[in-house]
Amino acid sequence: MERNAVSDLGKPQTSNFEHQTSSRLFALLGIVLTFLIVSSSRAQTNEHRSMVLVIGAAGEAEYGEQFATSADLWKRAGTNGGFQISVIGESTNEEDRVALLNSLTNELKQSVEELWIVLIGHGTFDGRTAKFNLRGPDISADELAAVLKPCKRPLAVIDCASASGPFINALSAPGRVIITATRSGYELNVTRFGNYLARDAADPAADLDKDGQTSLLEAFLLASRQTQDFYKDAGRLATEHALIDDNGDGLGTPADFFRGVRAAKKAANGKTVDGVRAHQMNLVRSANEQELSPALRARRDALEAQLSTLRDRKSQMKEDDYYNQLEKILVETAKLYEKQ
Repeated sequence: MERNAVSDLGKPQTSNFEHQTSSRLFALLGIVLTFLIVSSSRAQTNEHRSMVLVIGAAGEAEYGEQFATSADLWKRAGTNGGFQISVIGESTNEEDRVALLNSLTNELKQSVEELWIVLIGHGTFDGRTAKFNLRGPDISADELAAVLKPCKRPLAVIDCASASGPFINALSAPGRVIITATRSGYELNVTRFGNYLARDAADPAADLDKDGQTSLLEAFLLASRQTQDFYKDAGRLATEHALIDDNGDGLGTPADFFRGVRAAKKAANGKTVDGVRAHQMNLVRSANEQELSPALRARRDALEAQLSTLRDRKSQMKEDDYYNQLEKILVETAKLYEKQ
């Protein structure tokens, strides 16, 4: 399809070989779509996925109600997604730091499936150290990074607090998705992004590519837009700018760099753009997605990452080389769905 689009824009007439290649790609795309469509639904198979939901110190009753509402939305969606959910911040214990560290340490040993950590609350920054406010002693970005350093599970950390930007720098690593409500530690005002994200994480309205599930990337994009609209409608200067990082470069990308579910911004140093990994993580998986075993899903995700990298390199490649590599990826993807 890409080859035809190029031809339509005025390139010379394609050769017979090119037409044959284009036909093969159409056929392969049809095979992939067929396997996606005919997959039958089964019971949810995500029992090994985990969510650690952290409700921070409210400070004021108004914020306590907001945090509780967001937490309930995450619980409901996580349950629907088959997550095992641990909640920090609801017990009668008024010091949650030890409970959080113990919970995370235990989770690192439990599974090879996804681990989601959601931080709902306030944050602080003193110019050097960013912290998430807990009942009792707070936890810093560096302390959270230290406990998660040995984590081999696919990981998503969602920090909905003020002054959360530095958590990207501390936690960013290959295979991880890090979302923060602010772009720096100096955005200290209470945030609204987390309230929207809690609603959008499993909302079909956020499903931009219409594949029957809402990815973490899609929820991030919609929540970012809703946050922007809030400040615009209120006639106020925005005091929060959410970021997403999933390529391990520690920089983060704002929502306005995306066109659909692909980042228009090119990553530096040959890295993949942000968004690819986040688009593969879904709080509530579709019936088709549930059909894939963890091993097949991991291979599918790797193929999608290869496809994204190939697209980024297209302008630097010979046309036939590009389409030959594209064909290989599509062939393997078709075979993968045949195995399920």
